Amino acid sequence: MSTILVTGGTGYIGSHTVVELMREGMEVVIVDNLSNSNLEVLDGIEAIAGKRPHFEEMDLRERDATYRVFEKYAGVDAIIHFAAFKAVGESVEKPLAYYENNLLSLIHLLEAMDRYGVDHMVFSSSCTVYGEPDSLPVTEDSPIKKATSPYGNTKQICEEILQDSQASSPGKGLISLRYFNPIGAHPSAMIGELPSGVPNNLIPFITQTAIGIREQLSVFGDDYNTPDGSAIRDYINVVDLARAHVKAIRRLLEKRQKQAYEVFNLGTGRGLSVFEVIRAFEKVTGQPLNFRVVDRREGDVEQVYADTTYANTELGWKAEIGIEETLLSAWDWEKYIRSKS
Repeated sequence: MSTILVTGGTGYIGSHTVVELMREGMEVVIVDNLSNSNLEVLDGIEAIAGKRPHFEEMDLRERDATYRVFEKYAGVDAIIHFAAFKAVGESVEKPLAYYENNLLSLIHLLEAMDRYGVDHMVFSSSCTVYGEPDSLPVTEDSPIKKATSPYGNTKQICEEILQDSQASSPGKGLISLRYFNPIGAHPSAMIGELPSGVPNNLIPFITQTAIGIREQLSVFGDDYNTPDGSAIRDYINVVDLARAHVKAIRRLLEKRQKQAYEVFNLGTGRGLSVFEVIRAFEKVTGQPLNFRVVDRREGDVEQVYADTTYANTELGWKAEIGIEETLLSAWDWEKYIRSKS
């Protein structure tokens, strides 16, 4: 049985990935400092997977604490590294916090890999590395543009660190998965996106507005050069995304590819505007949304969506869950968590 260390495993994407790993029969150790998640997520994971993952509360910015985890769980076969600060707007306001957290955590993990003989890592990257793309859809060969936010820059730098680390240790297998926009929740409604404080992402802001927690949804700009003026993104169901991580881990452990540094785009291949998402949510839930257009948000790009051909053919993965089913899962999750409070 393979043992996978999942950093940030009580977070949004991390928790869904833990479920999929455990369903595949893998042993999972979660490391999380709970800065943007809570322990109750473990109950949801256990309810879905039928087993509770190992859990260590610690901060990867602490090198010695990172080493202690590897000593305690000797025999880790691979790492999936989610733990990072991830809000574009907040990164513009607090750039140093983003550089410290996102870079140090990766560096300490790579040092631990060298020290304890772990050769495989899947890294949680982002389509933000492409900046404002020259052409669409975006392929893995699209140029890496100057980042439009400190958050995006940390992902670029982390990818460069991974590439350099692999070049210095050819035995390592490292994969960066460049997500587009993960949304939705597990169909059981037992885990989902639960941001601390005011949401930074569109879907939780939509669901919190629909249920009455937020008075109004802000649409950041309606004057973009898009068909309806609102920004366009590639929205991918979080369960589809989680399953891509299982594919990547198996690719590494089964050594289906010569040890290398690889990147894959994870999206649906289709862009949707903010207004299209709002209309789809209203249609599938029957909930009208109170929204208003406000100024553009610093750091946002106009439109971006993926060419997923490489992930489809080489990784053997494809997004399968549609936008309406995805939005309904987010709404079911919102109702579930509010019923508990």
